[in-house]
Amino acid sequence: MRRSSQLLGGSNLAPADVVRRAVALQGQDLPAVLRAIALRSRPGTTVQEVRDAFDRGELVRGWPMRGTLFATTPEHLATLLSFTAERIRRMTTRRRAELGLDEAVLARGRHTLREALGERPLRRSEAMELWESAGIDTSDGRGYHLLMHLCVEGLAHWGRFSAAEQLLTLTAAEGAAGPDAAADAELAAVVRGFVLARGPVTEADLAWWTKLPKTVVRRAAAGVEDLVQVEVGGTAAWIIGNPEIPGPSGVSLVPAFDEWILGYADRSLVAGPAMLAAIVPGGNGVFRPAVLDDGVAVGTWRLPRTSRAAPEPVIDLVERVSAAKRRAIEQAVADWPHG
Repeated sequence: MRRSSQLLGGSNLAPADVVRRAVALQGQDLPAVLRAIALRSRPGTTVQEVRDAFDRGELVRGWPMRGTLFATTPEHLATLLSFTAERIRRMTTRRRAELGLDEAVLARGRHTLREALGERPLRRSEAMELWESAGIDTSDGRGYHLLMHLCVEGLAHWGRFSAAEQLLTLTAAEGAAGPDAAADAELAAVVRGFVLARGPVTEADLAWWTKLPKTVVRRAAAGVEDLVQVEVGGTAAWIIGNPEIPGPSGVSLVPAFDEWILGYADRSLVAGPAMLAAIVPGGNGVFRPAVLDDGVAVGTWRLPRTSRAAPEPVIDLVERVSAAKRRAIEQAVADWPHG
């Protein structure tokens, strides 16, 4: 059911509609999220077509919930920040103080960036140079944190591409008002999208993903008319509607940092302890691409880093699979179309 919810078998949707349906997709690793969107889109969708959706402004990247980048739509980014921005600012207060980013520095950084982006989008390096010229030290993470803070305020987002790099772009409507009665329906729509694109999920999954209190997400969930409660392994969970339970799905591949792993607080349904350790070796926060067998992670994979001498893809299986399944995995990696 999760594989079906996650569209790992593809869909009839355009890239922007895939992301709109899911609300947001983990986007810390830019090449990985482009692939994640492409594989969930209609057959034949290329990574370039996903980039084109960013170039048209249909998709953006920002920090809608915490200090992690997500790919989302402009509308969802504004909605999410209306509920999360103040919480993110409070959560990062100490870090700003440690970095010396006081209100005067924030104001200077905000003013100089707004003026520059009013003329044209900027590369990340150009934004850092701009601040250095304004007397703002960007070393040791200061520049990154200042940038995240101003984007959480609603000043800017990552938009169209220039070669392999996304450009920092002025957001049309800065900031967003705090939650009110009219916004309840918007948050309910966020909840519905999260469940639709990942279900079955738990209340804890939703609260972890949004970084909102359980009381808030529970109230929003109550406003989703087609939300259905089910039981998974003795734990209450949510799905949308009453979908049929599909049969075995066979071998699937997901890119690094995929929502298949990162969309849940509890990942035990899709990966055992040894497998999770292999996906995130050493707990270093770098999530490797995963091989799935009927929706359960059984190994990691990667394409060769160089085309010289036609090196073979690397497949590291952690869980035991049959010889036939091993051949199917090798074929799936060989047929991977998204670079």
